[in-house]
Amino acid sequence: MKAVKRWSIGNLGDIPVSFPGARHRAPPARRRVWIIMVLSLITMFFITAYMYPHHSKRACYMISSRGCKALADWLPPSLREYSDDEIAARVVIREILSSPPVIRKNSKIAFMFLTPGTLPFERLWDRFFQGHEGKFSVYIHASKETPVHYSRYFVNREIRSDEVVWGRISMVDAERRLLANALRDTSNQQFVLLSDSCVPLRSFEYIYNYLMHSNLSYVDCFDDPGQHGAGRHMNHMLPEIPKKDFRKGAQWFTMKRQHAVATMADSLYYSKFRDYCGPGIENNKNCIADEHYLPTFFHMLDPGGISNWTVTQVDWSERKWHPKTYMPEDITPDLLNNLTSTDTLVHVTSVGMGEEIWMPCMWNGIKRPCYLFGRKFHPDTLDKLLDLFSNYTTSVTWNL
Repeated sequence: MKAVKRWSIGNLGDIPVSFPGARHRAPPARRRVWIIMVLSLITMFFITAYMYPHHSKRACYMISSRGCKALADWLPPSLREYSDDEIAARVVIREILSSPPVIRKNSKIAFMFLTPGTLPFERLWDRFFQGHEGKFSVYIHASKETPVHYSRYFVNREIRSDEVVWGRISMVDAERRLLANALRDTSNQQFVLLSDSCVPLRSFEYIYNYLMHSNLSYVDCFDDPGQHGAGRHMNHMLPEIPKKDFRKGAQWFTMKRQHAVATMADSLYYSKFRDYCGPGIENNKNCIADEHYLPTFFHMLDPGGISNWTVTQVDWSERKWHPKTYMPEDITPDLLNNLTSTDTLVHVTSVGMGEEIWMPCMWNGIKRPCYLFGRKFHPDTLDKLLDLFSNYTTSVTWNL
């Protein structure tokens, strides 16, 4: 029987052996050169993408639109050079805001009413103003009909008015028209925007001291990353208004004279909202100018000068397009006590089912009740409010 010869590596002697899977490898020096070249190209690409504005990416989109968008979201904000118009706007506004407030004995609050016609709560405001002549002034923008007045404080206080359409820039135009007229009186140092459904929740003395001695303007402002917040930002607003700076808030403000002047001095940022913020302008986005212009403007140019919340209370608990309207059966001492004692507020975003952002109400670093005014009261609540006015407005005294 023939014996089977056993082979081992040692038996192969000088015979070349080739094992499956073995491959020729490039010399280490050549591999290093290729790695350095690839890394250099990647580095140059990222540096170029960072240095140039994100809104100009033609070359990037030629490669991959999806990848380009992912890159833009990943990269930090670009070091964009301001245009001449932006430099001019920022210099002017900085100079305005650097001027110190001037509070004198004759300093006044301008109460600016934005209404379609007659003010249903004039009798309540009349009682609020009584005894404080010389410390306030009244301005009325009546967009539909000439108001009928029941109080001497409102007679002949109408300014030239124009049509106002909800959600359109005409709402902002009416606010600016009121500010312009109120600024003509140099004694006006605080400016309060009110609607026809607003009522005072505090005494005149309380509100006067609260506003005159405050170091902030009370402009509502928060970041809503949902479709009814940042989702309303228009690409046409670039580069002056980046999406990351787009903010939302209720229109009902109180502001210092410096901020009122800055608002009137602005044309650059206002023009972006005038031209591009409106229903259906871009991709069927429902941009509402009065909810975004001032919050975005002050967030970009003086974020530390505003409170980020409004001193005008409104009830959004029903989660509808418009807030709850208070009816006569709602007006009780308990309701009014709740409105005047609340010291924490909530912003509801359009993310998911409505994510909530809670924050305390701070006055010069001190936690205080949030609201000076209430909104969306039905005209039929007037008699009940008059009956309870003395009680709910004097329940808290002012202490500096």
